[in-house]
Amino acid sequence: MSLSRRAVLAGGLALSACDHAAHSQTLSAPARLPPLKDVAQFPVGTCVRSDQLADPAFARLVVEQFSQLTPEWEMKMEYIVQDDGAFRFEGPDKIAAFAHQNGLRLFGHTLVWYIHRPKAFEQLDEGRVRFVDAYRNYITAVVGRYRGQAVAWDVVNETIEDDGSGVRDSLWAERLGKEEHIALAYRFAHDADPGVPLFLNDYFLETMPKKRAAFLRLVERLLKAGAPLHGLGTQTHLIADQQPGLIKAAIADLASVGLPIHVSEMDVSIAGARGLLKDPRDLEQTQARLYAEAAEAFSLLPARQRFAFTIWGARDSDSWRRKEAADDTPLLFDADGRPKAAAQAWEQGLR
Repeated sequence: MSLSRRAVLAGGLALSACDHAAHSQTLSAPARLPPLKDVAQFPVGTCVRSDQLADPAFARLVVEQFSQLTPEWEMKMEYIVQDDGAFRFEGPDKIAAFAHQNGLRLFGHTLVWYIHRPKAFEQLDEGRVRFVDAYRNYITAVVGRYRGQAVAWDVVNETIEDDGSGVRDSLWAERLGKEEHIALAYRFAHDADPGVPLFLNDYFLETMPKKRAAFLRLVERLLKAGAPLHGLGTQTHLIADQQPGLIKAAIADLASVGLPIHVSEMDVSIAGARGLLKDPRDLEQTQARLYAEAAEAFSLLPARQRFAFTIWGARDSDSWRRKEAADDTPLLFDADGRPKAAAQAWEQGLR
């Protein structure tokens, strides 16, 4: 997701958080916590880049705390598809090998994203058949390469407009149809690995009810048309001043379809909330409570619907949010890999 779109939250939905903090237990960073993966009754994931795996401290923290890995960007089209149409797999191959060597699940992310317009695809002529063949070949190559390794895939990512008006414009929609390109992606991915669950993933489903409603309407249409759609991903990128209760409402709404749910990219920015809550201690407390709310809401789902819960980064210093605010601290572990109050709150939310 682009930084500019996520910045929408900074001016949004706040804020009984100060009052809420005043009437709640104060949370502090614990000296020690049991590993996240050991206290949860579902897989707990994080995102990684292949270069990070060369850092022994990073690798150790990932193996100790998590049971599932999502490539942060090296399974995306921008990495895999070269200008001449060739594919490269060095990065995702390293991540897949690390996951296998350490007994971690590998989650495939992501096959089709509206923001991508690879030159190799743009340069294809207007003939639909040729474009469909290239589209099929790409999806088949990527899913087929990790068949038997990836436990699931985000097939289509961030396809709904923020205002809920429908499916986004994209190269794929232009050439193959607004919703047909989505249905085709699921069919081609299923053909490449019939046994792997396929997810639809999007952001702001907690904070934009109209967008969530449009997302669910798309899900219903895809299922009615027979698309092999098996699960729903909600990214859960939040800001520390978020109104309590939104996460629970969103997860319950998404779960009403009956498909497995993946909290797929959770983080809670503190930097994005500084204009409203000035005291860093208040921000840390509200951040922790949002993590607790998410853990509790996810834990209340039936076991068959708890696919996985992924934190979008292992340490604060690894977070994509540092590109927007160099001192942001949105994750469960600090830059030195020590658990924060948010980590303790997340574990308490499970109980």
